[in-house]
Amino acid sequence: MRRLWLLFAQVVTVGLAIFFIVMTLKPEWLDQAGPREKRIGTSAVTIQEVSPALPPAQASYREAAQRAMPAVVNIYTTTEVRQPQSPLQEDPFLRRFFGERFGGPEKQLSLGSGVVVSPQGYIMTNNHVVERADKIEVAFEDGRRAAAKLVGTDPETDLAVIKIDMPNLPAITLGHAEQAKVGDVVLAIGNPFGVGQTVTMGIISALSRSQLGINIYENFIQTDAAINPGNSGGALIDTNGNLLGINSAIYSRSGGSLGIGFAIPVSTVKTVMDSIISTGQVVRGWIGVEPRNITPELAENLGLPRSSGVIIAAILKNGPADKAGMKPGDILLSIGDTPVASMTEMFNQIALLTPGTKTTMTVLRQGGEATLDVTVGKRPPRKKTEE
Repeated sequence: MRRLWLLFAQVVTVGLAIFFIVMTLKPEWLDQAGPREKRIGTSAVTIQEVSPALPPAQASYREAAQRAMPAVVNIYTTTEVRQPQSPLQEDPFLRRFFGERFGGPEKQLSLGSGVVVSPQGYIMTNNHVVERADKIEVAFEDGRRAAAKLVGTDPETDLAVIKIDMPNLPAITLGHAEQAKVGDVVLAIGNPFGVGQTVTMGIISALSRSQLGINIYENFIQTDAAINPGNSGGALIDTNGNLLGINSAIYSRSGGSLGIGFAIPVSTVKTVMDSIISTGQVVRGWIGVEPRNITPELAENLGLPRSSGVIIAAILKNGPADKAGMKPGDILLSIGDTPVASMTEMFNQIALLTPGTKTTMTVLRQGGEATLDVTVGKRPPRKKTEE
């Protein structure tokens, strides 16, 4: 028994000696075991501080942000605006006093964001960021700047493609918006209010938002990640740094973020980008009608046989629908074999049709169904309410 006691005493003594040696020479070894107490100055107050070698308790999205941020750029545009002519502009005294610029064109500056989608210099942004711009300049996070030229625009989705000539461009990786779910964490990257590149975090609040009156073709990702003026054209990314959408609009009463932002999904972005780069424009099908969504109130007022769907309110004379025999008051039931439940579905289905091809459309007219053979036309630039 005595031998066991002596052995235990020796083990404890050696252990304490090792502990004091480590405490003196390598205290960081003990820090890695978890939080440690730290004394603030000479005060008796202590705090618990986790070792820098340990990951933080909460999830960090810095790797996703670091992957995507280099590909998100600031866009500066300049537009010359001519002032209304006035007899005072011809007054030689005023011209002498104010200079030759008196009454001349003024330059308006605006800013937005964009995303480099190709190492060849193609950048996606919003159409409203670059429309009517006389000069476009792009600035990177690392300080590089370059003049950009407009490749093409698609006002109906509010997308545009610009291009710069610069080596070693960081391009973002396109994600899969169709796999996103409500509740997924997302990051918004852009240049809000011109303060510089900023990252905000939120979740996907809703998918496939439409009928908002923002664009003709709407399929928005809704997020509560803070999106403010200047973020337009910036990136909405997932937690791996992949592009899910292009930030486009916010719902706000004050001009600032209220937690309701909308991004154009990357699937739409890719389709528009490919079309603009290859042909300089986006070609969509068109039949020349003005539709309206059927609401219960509209159905009651007009005595319609159904309380949902799409009613044809007007038809363009000699347009594709008119030539096929479609009439105002027809209720559009289906395009081909695909049912039509809303204006959004109708716009999207017709847009996918190839101009020059024929398709069957079924309408409800005076209590009976009629099938029409419509030769699809090419969609011209039109008002938002016309298809």
